[in-house]
Amino acid sequence: MLIDGVWVEGDGESVSVVDKYSGQPIGLIRGASTDQVDAAVASARRAFASVKLEPHERYRLLMRVADLIEANREALAELIISESGVPWKDSNNEVGRAAETFRLSAEEARRLVGEMVPIQGAAGQSHRMAFTIRVPRGVVGGISSFNSPLNMVAHKVAPALAAGNSVVFKPPAATPLSATRLFELMLEAGVPPSLINLVHGDGRSVGQQLVDHEGIDFFTFTGSTPVGKLIRQSRGLRPVALELGSIAATIVCADADLDRAAVRCAQSGFRRQGQACTSTQRLFVQREILETFTARLMSEVASLVVGDPRDHNTDVGPMISEKDAVRAEAWVQEAVAQGATLLAGGHRTGTVLPPTVLTDVRPDMRVMCEEIFAPVLSILPFDTLDEAIDRVNATEFGLAAGLFTRDIQRALEGAARLHVGVVHLNDASSSRVDLIPFAGVKESGVGVEGPKYAIREMTEERLVTVTL
Repeated sequence: MLIDGVWVEGDGESVSVVDKYSGQPIGLIRGASTDQVDAAVASARRAFASVKLEPHERYRLLMRVADLIEANREALAELIISESGVPWKDSNNEVGRAAETFRLSAEEARRLVGEMVPIQGAAGQSHRMAFTIRVPRGVVGGISSFNSPLNMVAHKVAPALAAGNSVVFKPPAATPLSATRLFELMLEAGVPPSLINLVHGDGRSVGQQLVDHEGIDFFTFTGSTPVGKLIRQSRGLRPVALELGSIAATIVCADADLDRAAVRCAQSGFRRQGQACTSTQRLFVQREILETFTARLMSEVASLVVGDPRDHNTDVGPMISEKDAVRAEAWVQEAVAQGATLLAGGHRTGTVLPPTVLTDVRPDMRVMCEEIFAPVLSILPFDTLDEAIDRVNATEFGLAAGLFTRDIQRALEGAARLHVGVVHLNDASSSRVDLIPFAGVKESGVGVEGPKYAIREMTEERLVTVTL
């Protein structure tokens, strides 16, 4: 762990990190003790008070980190493959995206400004000026999820530093190595050591202590909705950004480009093993094209390569653990026992669950009403777009959705009515570019990610008036 600029061994319990495909140990971490968490927060507080980096210096350091990420691309991709099971195609891409996240944050560090407020237009105020400034919040605490072990860390840490904050970060116990390597690269780039503190451990002890800690001014978390609710409850009025769960949906209308839709829906449902909060879990297909589109989708599913994530041809690798694969398989078999039809997959081998497609599902089945976080997709016919939108909206979640149609009016009306934070027209629910604002509604979260927008979350807006 990195505490106050020094690499230290944890005093807590040790956890073995395993290769998610072979099951072989690849590392061992020790969690932080209560005192070590306190020391990390104290270091961050001292650094925030004493280390003042000018915006251009933040830009220079973050750009240097981006260059080092690119220079270590192959090793970082291998690390992601080993600890998360994400195949080479997506792991290699994630390294490039992490570098881009640092570059975007660097650019935003140089243009973080407030705005003029037209106070002189108010009665009796012509002798005054008003404007806002953005002020860093202080110490940013963060916890990320296992499914994007490098770029998700970048989305927490880079905006925090760009905004002028210090950081205390805890990666997930299942995938701690990519984050640790990233912190090494940040030190190599010249980031002041005490600004970036890294602690390991489980969520119930180390994570909860960070959440509760009075020394942390802002908390950013990506993970499940139940945990997000606990964080919100623990933090009270202190600001948070929570990117939480979903049961993401994509709609395919009869007038859509069916070839494109089939490719994108197959990728959205099954790349990264369906272990993304925006992975398409519910696929709504207009009834008049149901047979035609299903055939095209199943052709795309059949072409996906399943197996060893180190094979550059592999599309779908192992899930994060055998326990999770067993759970997902059980949900699928439960749905089949309740009347669902299995078109593909459904039976795992160790941690690998092949792309699984279900039809004839009901809203009360767990594969439909809970986030499965696995390569499992259910096809649901609909007659009218109004009906499909109502069914998409009929959950407590609202993160992202996709809508395929060639009708521009239908597309824009759908975008306005889908009660989610992100709508992709003529793309699937999992589409994401790192510079976009990314946020959920309802129980899918609060706050906004994406470097420009996260930086605004991680700063306070302060009004300044001047009497002339």
